Amino acid sequence: MNNAELQALKEKYVAAGAASPNNQFADRAENAEVWDADGKRMVDFAGGIGVLNVGHRHPKVVAAVKAQLDKLMHTCQTVMPYAPYVQLAEKLCKITPVTGDSAKACMFNAGAEALENAVKIARCATGRHGVICFDGGYHGRTLMTLAMTGKVAGYKFDFGPMPGGVFRAQYPIPYHGVSEEDSLKSLNMLFKTDIPPKDVAAIVIEAVQGEGGFYIAPPSFMQALRKLCDEHGIALIVDEVQSGFGRTGKMFAVEHSDVKPDIITMAKSMAGGMPISAVVGNAKMMDASGPTSLGGTYSGNPLSCASALAVMDIFEEENILEKSVALGKKLEQRFTQWQETFEHVDFVRNLGPMAAFELVKDKQSRQPDAEMAGALVKKCKEKGLILLSCGLWGNSIRVLMPITIQDEVLEEGLSIIEESLKELE
Repeated sequence: MNNAELQALKEKYVAAGAASPNNQFADRAENAEVWDADGKRMVDFAGGIGVLNVGHRHPKVVAAVKAQLDKLMHTCQTVMPYAPYVQLAEKLCKITPVTGDSAKACMFNAGAEALENAVKIARCATGRHGVICFDGGYHGRTLMTLAMTGKVAGYKFDFGPMPGGVFRAQYPIPYHGVSEEDSLKSLNMLFKTDIPPKDVAAIVIEAVQGEGGFYIAPPSFMQALRKLCDEHGIALIVDEVQSGFGRTGKMFAVEHSDVKPDIITMAKSMAGGMPISAVVGNAKMMDASGPTSLGGTYSGNPLSCASALAVMDIFEEENILEKSVALGKKLEQRFTQWQETFEHVDFVRNLGPMAAFELVKDKQSRQPDAEMAGALVKKCKEKGLILLSCGLWGNSIRVLMPITIQDEVLEEGLSIIEESLKELE
């Protein structure tokens, strides 16, 4: 079927809230390239929203899934466990920086499930109920994670009252007038006005905000949070769903601050395109709840676990973290050139290849230009590039291309952005 035929089916049968506004349908993909149902090739700077750090259909991922498919598809691991689940738990516990002498892990299907369960674990371990999150944070689309998500547009409209017990502090973004000191003051004000520290189970933060705009929490801020949590017996949960697995030049973004959280959530690129997520944390905390209190029918599916194990091997065998650092330097250099060249490009930032820039009316006012961001994404699509915007104001342009992207394909995509910026100036 071609794009037009598939679009007609989508309009007739797919719920409006789930239907993509894109009228191209992916047919096949390889590393950083996708071909639609009409055969048009696209350079992929979205990576399934940060899922494909090792690229579309990495041969070792495909082989691992096929091999597992020949052995076992499903039992539900709480009914009858299987080797890939426990082997993946071992690998994750060895690479994840958390507090305590040892770590434990459990698997789920998606990032939102990981966040939901991280909160359950923290509440059980601390005997408290309150959860503090941050403006602009994105943690998922289930009701609890929607309550935790600090962005209304596109996520929270129309869905009624959110679950209680969630409080919000300011995320430090000096460019937008919120200093690190302001953010810490807002936390302390919460303790005065909304919830005392003794009732707070967890503080949940993205070390680099994903949907919120690729804003980077300063290492000193992360260290201050760690100190605050230690002082009050609060669990520190770091959401690495989008920033984890090499996206920032390290396995996890929090490693740039030398802070060890109590719990880390992860998903997206941990399995090269297969659906899986995980919660890894301090062993004592992770063991707080009773038998079979964590899990689900498909949680830690054998195929997804096998895929994740293959990704871990790829990281070691192909020096993915070194490639990530090199890619980040290339993006930083190019984005900085654009900031110097184009009147509407401002506030270039990156942690490794987790890179973004703002589109603004002018650099003096810093007024966000979401309209221009939308126009840039559209123009790039017309020229053969998949690109994403993000941020509270919808004016941040982010890139999530595979770390394994070929040099010539990277240059092709960057040139498309540059050409499009010239046309929009």
